[in-house]
Amino acid sequence: MISERDIRDRIFKEFIAPTKVKKDYIGIEIEMPIINLNKKAVDFNVVHKVTNSFKNEFGDFKENGIDYDGNIFSLRNDCNDDIVCYDCSYNNIEFAMGKEKDLFTISERFETYYKFFKDEFEECNHTLTGMGINPYRKYNKEIPIPNERYLMLYHYLKSYDNYRNQPIYFHNYPGFGMFSSSSQVQLDVHYDDLIKTINTFSHLEPIKGLLFSNSVFLDENKGVTCFRDALWEYSTHGVNQHNIGAYDIDFESMSELENYLQTLNIYCVERNGSYIDFPTMNLLDYFKEDKISGEKYTPEGYEKIDVIPQLDDIKYLRAFKFINLTFRGTLEYRSVCTQPIKDSMSVAAFHVGLNNRIDELDDILKNDHSLTYKGYNYDELRKLLIQDELPSFIDRDALCSLTKQILDLSRDGLEERGIGEEKFIDCLYDRVKNRTNPGKELIKSLKNNVPIEDMIRKYGELY
Repeated sequence: MISERDIRDRIFKEFIAPTKVKKDYIGIEIEMPIINLNKKAVDFNVVHKVTNSFKNEFGDFKENGIDYDGNIFSLRNDCNDDIVCYDCSYNNIEFAMGKEKDLFTISERFETYYKFFKDEFEECNHTLTGMGINPYRKYNKEIPIPNERYLMLYHYLKSYDNYRNQPIYFHNYPGFGMFSSSSQVQLDVHYDDLIKTINTFSHLEPIKGLLFSNSVFLDENKGVTCFRDALWEYSTHGVNQHNIGAYDIDFESMSELENYLQTLNIYCVERNGSYIDFPTMNLLDYFKEDKISGEKYTPEGYEKIDVIPQLDDIKYLRAFKFINLTFRGTLEYRSVCTQPIKDSMSVAAFHVGLNNRIDELDDILKNDHSLTYKGYNYDELRKLLIQDELPSFIDRDALCSLTKQILDLSRDGLEERGIGEEKFIDCLYDRVKNRTNPGKELIKSLKNNVPIEDMIRKYGELY
């Protein structure tokens, strides 16, 4: 029998103990949509051709993932840990950059990879762009990458009709991972700073929505600048609201954080090389069961299989919160949409600059009255600030002043590093000055009859 103490100890070992090692690295993952300029579905044969061209051109990249059809879906450079892969489907490409101490090193490699892929795709009348939702999604085939993980994930997301009497409205886009893209940052955090960092950056989510929103759901919800949030929240990942979105409490102690991690749901494990998904359930309830009935993929279809819970299954505990604590001893910031490509480093720079200014950032947010003390929590405020039209009770001038104050603090943190990384957030000052963000700009442009093709091209420019 696995006791609650055993579970708690393993959670500590898996997620919290790694933060006791002092490090100071930056990790970046940038996803982006692939677009067929013929206004047809992305041609996967083109994707495979370009992938092989990249592998031949960049010899340090080796096959890291092969799908059931023998196609490469992941390449890895063991020298610097960079990974170029496809996320959920061959409609999305991801550049997962190996950890580094500075942003310039990451930026240089990212630009090299991006330029190669974009040039190669454009020879086949495909392209890449920096948008959080694929503007040509309606033309695409929602087909998951044929491998264990992505087939399992899509099977799980499609199971929303099986959940009855849930206090949640499910959208009917289980393939949203095949057309939505994010810009994620991982930063090392030390044990002593963990609680305050999570609390403070959680309070920052409304401002991040204001600065970075870039996920307009064309033809559906055109008044929302970051529809990605809803795609996660109203999927099977959101059956337990603790698994998605912002933290709805401020943690007072490490014990409270451990308690919160125990409230998360688990929905899959791996056995003998096969992923098995089952109805999402609370972690503690999972370990109370003698066996769980799940399903695994086979070439003949999905097969019923029983799972006997094991303590090692905690490594499959995966939340999709705006801020995730990872097994690497990092905090993963995952609430930001993919940005216009030339602004790709702004996301990481913004977080890096504030990372060593937690006390000052906390003071700014706690002393603010332009957003807080209006009866809304931070999660609700984010929902308001990702609207194209802000609520009338919000003082726009005060909000701009608050956002600029936070940007200035980030710039101070970057300047202290002494390597010039503050240049990467210049674009954010422009957004504050013009009271806009990429999502708002897209909505405005479309209202002014600017062709979506022009915006795809603009958001895909590297310089």
